[in-house]
Amino acid sequence: MRLDDWFLSSQERGNPHTSIDFRRSTETAWTEGNDVKLLIDGEAYFARLAQIISELHRGDQLLFTDWRSDADEQMVQDGPTIGRLILDACSRGVDVRGLLWRSHSDRFAFSAQENRNLAKELSRAGGEVLLDERVRRGGSHHQKMVLTRNSLRPNLDVAFVGGIDLSHGRRDNARHRGNLQAIELDRRYGPQPAWHDAQLEIRGPAIGDLDLTFRERWQDPTPLNHSGRLSAWVNHKLSRNRVASAMTEVGPDPIAQGEHAVQVLRTYPSRRPRYPFAPDGERSVARAFVKAIGRARCLIYIEDQYFWSRQIAKNLAAAMRCHPTLQLIVVVPRFPDKDGRLSGPPSRRAQERAMAIVRAAGGDRVQFYDIENEQGVPIYVHAKVCVIDDVWATVGSDNLNRRSWTHDSELSCAVIDGELDSRQPLDPGGLGDGSRRFARNLRLTLWAEHLGIPMSDAGLLDIANSGALWERAARDLERFNAEGNHGRRPASRVRSHVIEPASSWRQGWANLAYRLVFDPDGRPLKMRIMNRY
Repeated sequence: MRLDDWFLSSQERGNPHTSIDFRRSTETAWTEGNDVKLLIDGEAYFARLAQIISELHRGDQLLFTDWRSDADEQMVQDGPTIGRLILDACSRGVDVRGLLWRSHSDRFAFSAQENRNLAKELSRAGGEVLLDERVRRGGSHHQKMVLTRNSLRPNLDVAFVGGIDLSHGRRDNARHRGNLQAIELDRRYGPQPAWHDAQLEIRGPAIGDLDLTFRERWQDPTPLNHSGRLSAWVNHKLSRNRVASAMTEVGPDPIAQGEHAVQVLRTYPSRRPRYPFAPDGERSVARAFVKAIGRARCLIYIEDQYFWSRQIAKNLAAAMRCHPTLQLIVVVPRFPDKDGRLSGPPSRRAQERAMAIVRAAGGDRVQFYDIENEQGVPIYVHAKVCVIDDVWATVGSDNLNRRSWTHDSELSCAVIDGELDSRQPLDPGGLGDGSRRFARNLRLTLWAEHLGIPMSDAGLLDIANSGALWERAARDLERFNAEGNHGRRPASRVRSHVIEPASSWRQGWANLAYRLVFDPDGRPLKMRIMNRY
């Protein structure tokens, strides 16, 4: 198997100004010898993260980036909060540095106050947490990573990358009863919304690429907010969380610890002033996805918060047309997180159009589902996961929309296991790549939870008939609901995804709002015109 059949080369990344692919003597755009574990849902992730942070000592480093962080979010039941864990790490002499998005106002359901509170608490305790607004107007820093470096035992370095913020609402588990420290979503998710998500735990040489990703942002000399230079200088004098201090020299990458090849993928927009490490932006998340689906032959499985973009849908449609046995299964939330009179129609209209494009190409080989818990309450799908032919898998912060592929900052990791899976089918894609243990186990773990089938069930392995398996599971649950919930509830949680269409008079302004506000384009003008990433 050639990894560059799936992974981007350094040239294909399209950003020669970053050293991520050139800092190694091999100049490969990925690392091998990593150990990657999957953490499904926030409860598992938070418990693991709490353990790692509590074991840090003087001289170790704790680096994190986040879209939203709530200092009072409990990491385990009746246990410490994320704020307390990091404050205690500061008191032990751990070098704590964080980059939090300088969010839009809480009045618009964002998290300006929450991020500001955590930054102030940690900065007073000796850490350094910056509120970073170096984004396009209307954009956000959406990367979600926690990285620890051990000063004496680099083999203990670990990174967590995925879709889970250190915030309220995320600490749910496989039962999906929600987080007691809830956030407000559309009322149909209830007062304590159930939340499905995914995160990776990574050890090995990929730590170096993730460390570099943090340092590139940290060392960017551009003022942290959108104000002018004089205002930035005044703000710096008034608040210590405005300008980054120098970081210590980075140590060598950790030694090989496993069999996984990992490619670190990012999105950065084209903006003014320019990022020194990405003056025209970077769109390796988009490029990697497009390359991988071009190699798909049997199954593309996606979990996504939005599934909006027409261009992404066209990429998938092209693959469906080229390969008549290719299946596409997508899991999305049942309702937008904010489905009001103004917020709902653009979201629903964009998803409706994207779904229509791929269905026109693939017919009944294309299936969309949402999920609900045992009480029949919909589960909010926040995961950003893709598995192709049980070979290539990606987990990260990026959604399948134009905003994530071009406009905001994003961070994801694509994984290919060096170990073949011995279970049938041995080579579902038929290209000689085999099936890989990590990608297959990721898919089986998620499907076992959603379909209510044990991972050992042979039906989950029958990848060629995946569509029939999902269709039967959805039909059983829908029949149970239609019959008034009598008898024993099926183990499945999946329902066919049906969109409430926007009324005809709303479609015009909804389309405009979608393009300008909900899913803006952050590419350079030339790339927009040529429709390239």
